[in-house]
Formats: sequence, C-alpha cells, structure tokens
Amino acid sequence: MRVIITGATGLIGAEVVRDAMADEAISEIILLVRSQPGLQHPKISVVLHKDFTAYIEVKEYFIKADAVIWCLGISQTQVTKKQYEVITYDYVKACADFCLHCNSSIRFVFVSGDGADRTEKSSTIFKRLKGKAENFLLQCGLQKIIIARPGAVRPRHKNPKAPFLYKLAYPLFPLIALFSPAKVIWSDVLGKALLHLAKEGYENDTLENLELKIIGEK
Repeated sequence: MRVIITGATGLIGAEVVRDAMADEAISEIILLVRSQPGLQHPKISVVLHKDFTAYIEVKEYFIKADAVIWCLGISQTQVTKKQYEVITYDYVKACADFCLHCNSSIRFVFVSGDGADRTEKSSTIFKRLKGKAENFLLQCGLQKIIIARPGAVRPRHKNPKAPFLYKLAYPLFPLIALFSPAKVIWSDVLGKALLHLAKEGYENDTLENLELKIIGEK
C-alpha cells in the first residue's frame, strides 16, 4: 500500500510516519513537504512541494497512492487569519479536488479537531474553518472520506517545531487527562489510529476522540 502524508514534520504527522515505517502493509510512504524533513528510510519518498493549492506537478504520486493522510496544519496563533484560512481550508479543498480529478478511489483521512463546527458559525476560527473543511470534504465527490476529530493531543515525543503556547501547555496534560480523560489522546495512539483508518477505512465518516483512542490502543 502507498500512502501520502502531509504535515510529516509536525506532532501528528511524525507519529504517522513512524508507524508507517514499521508497518509491513505499507510499501511506500510519500511525504509531501515544503523542505527536507531529515528522514531517511527505504520506504520513504520525499516530494518537495511548495504550493499546496496546486498539485499537477506531483500528479504521478497521487495516481499511484491508495490513501492520503492529511496532517498539515498550523496554530492560529502563528499566522494571520487569512493565512490560517488558506492553510486550514484552501489547501485541503485544492487537494481533495485534485484527488477527485486524478484518483477518485483514493481514501482521504483528514485530521480535523474536537469541536469542529459544521454550521460554520462558531466565533472560534479553528472550529469554524475545520467545520467548513469537513463540509467540503463530505460533499466533494470522493467516496472514501474519513474525518478524525482528536481532542488534546499529548506528545509522546516532544516536537521542537511545536508552537510556543503548545509547549507551555505540556505540563497541563496530566491534569487534563485526570479530569477529562476522554478529551486527551497520546500522539502515538492517534498516529496508529490514523494509519489504521487509511488502511482499513471505517463504517462511519467521522470519528471523535474516544473512538480514535479505542482504535489506536488496540
């Protein structure tokens, strides 16, 4: 099986890559990245790609891929509102549209988030735009869409590229896990769940945090 992973250097994407390298069912891991990720493995094909609103130059990889795991994202504290909308919605829309054009049987696993608002009316830009992206994916024509809504992702391996505010939140995870265990998921558990969904699919198109934990911990 060949899988495309975006956001491979981020907290979640890096976990998916680790699991994919160890999974005998995965024959090729295609990393769609802006810069060299510093990862080397016989299964890994690094594809440098600057414009995530256009994919024609990397069409060959989408044609042969069986799944896309979309882990690309950014904290809304790191960019302007316009940039956040482009990264959170426009990039996803462009990729799904391209998949429909060149490989409509591909499975598209989208990392959304807890509280994504499909009414698109939330005052929180994260919830509103994730909901907007979910709505588009469910209506875009691709038949194998899976939306994962993790809660608070607790790092198993600390990521030096994590936003500063996220690093400040590290010490709070044990407290959150104590009082709201259903809202927290370890990053490696999430990575395993996402890879499983890309391989096997799921009966429902949307999975909440607790469902992701159950799958990833099996």
